Amino acid sequence: MMELRINPFPQADVLETFWRRAWGDPPPGNYAAVLERSLAHVAAIDGERLVGFVNLAWDGGVHAFILDTGVDPDYRRQGIASALVRRAAEIARNQGVHWLHVDFEPHLEGFYRACGFGPTAAGLMRLDQ
Repeated sequence: MMELRINPFPQADVLETFWRRAWGDPPPGNYAAVLERSLAHVAAIDGERLVGFVNLAWDGGVHAFILDTGVDPDYRRQGIASALVRRAAEIARNQGVHWLHVDFEPHLEGFYRACGFGPTAAGLMRLDQ
């Protein structure tokens, strides 16, 4: 039975297996350090298998950021990503966050609009080139 867990801090090998299935690449190096600085992260767990994940980063004040939303391909289209984002928003609200931000690729616009995110003007600069 699938359940959502707050801050499970998955082992590196578990997270890497999930990440490769969800995105096709390994997670960024030392992702545990990223999670330690985050406001929270939420995992969808089926039995002991990590099947969904979202990171809730923040600025230490009133802004939080949805990052790294992903679901294992075998579990997609079941509402897991929506449940993860809703739980992350609830955590942020309960921590006094006023603004929840998300950046997304164009093909994900419908998903994030359905989650309640409105359009904003923003900019993005790629620094790793």
